[in-house]
Amino acid sequence: MTAFTVESCGPMTSLQDAGRFGQQRFGVSRSGAMDRLALAQANTLVGNPAGAGAIEFALLGGTFRLAAGAARVALAGPARLSRGGTLLPHGTSVTVEAGEPVTVSAAPAGIFSYLAAAGGFAVAPDLGSVSLQGRAGIGGLRGRGLQAGDGLPLASGPAPVGPELSLPTLSLDPLAPIRVVLGPQDDFFDADAIAVFLRTAYTVSPEADRMGYRLAGPPIPHLRGFNIVSDGIVPGSVQVPGAGIPIVMMADCQTTGGYPKIATVISPDLRLVANRRAGEAVRFVAVTVVEAQAAARERAAAIAALPSSATPVRGGLPGVEELLALNLAGAAVNALAGPC
Repeated sequence: MTAFTVESCGPMTSLQDAGRFGQQRFGVSRSGAMDRLALAQANTLVGNPAGAGAIEFALLGGTFRLAAGAARVALAGPARLSRGGTLLPHGTSVTVEAGEPVTVSAAPAGIFSYLAAAGGFAVAPDLGSVSLQGRAGIGGLRGRGLQAGDGLPLASGPAPVGPELSLPTLSLDPLAPIRVVLGPQDDFFDADAIAVFLRTAYTVSPEADRMGYRLAGPPIPHLRGFNIVSDGIVPGSVQVPGAGIPIVMMADCQTTGGYPKIATVISPDLRLVANRRAGEAVRFVAVTVVEAQAAARERAAAIAALPSSATPVRGGLPGVEELLALNLAGAAVNALAGPC
């Protein structure tokens, strides 16, 4: 078994997969990747299941070095990947050899990027997931994030045979509206308050982390107080506490809360919120439950289609079979026939 040695990384670098499911009823948050589409893309490029564990980077990148053998890796998200000092194309897998440094840049825009390795990382899951939940000290590498000097073992044997793969770069439109379904406690707000919520260009405040993003903007007045009997919270819940400033719950959110929730961000748009930096705008637009379900099905279908969408990256001269497939003689003409 080989491993990546962590030479450097940002303080929010951690192992994350699709999340920890079935535990919220016990008070354990879901956790998992803040951008599950980027996670799926990185995993697809190296032949892993879409939700397999990968290294999540928040703003800052890091440098890793393979201890022995070879490994195929891929990066998805706004950051860029370099091998041995050479910048690699976006959205393309690469096979690295022992001793070769692999560097993930800081994100030029957005926040979250993911580095996946073929076969995944040989880290024992906690409660069914390798995702780090830092406040609970579960998942990740021995209950914590990554830091310089760590050895991160790989589960795979030899690097996969076959060409490297490529996928289109993911879009992160900083102006795209965030779709929400109103409720479940939208009745704690009158029509004017809901209009404030939907027409305001809030900004992400500096108080934003994997648990929640507190927004900045005009307060939303409550109709009849701001306390409710605590009930369930999910990633995407938009709480409005006493000060009236909304908080969007994110991957590491608590499982219950006692503030009314004016709306819930639909699951495909959570990655858009997650990748908005402090000071960037967040606008909400209301959709129906039916529309939200259709968007979720569309996103699930897009993730399922990633393997068939990946294209091989050919290097060097084409082989005989590739040349025959190109049908190069299909447009040949008789040179003696004169002009057409």
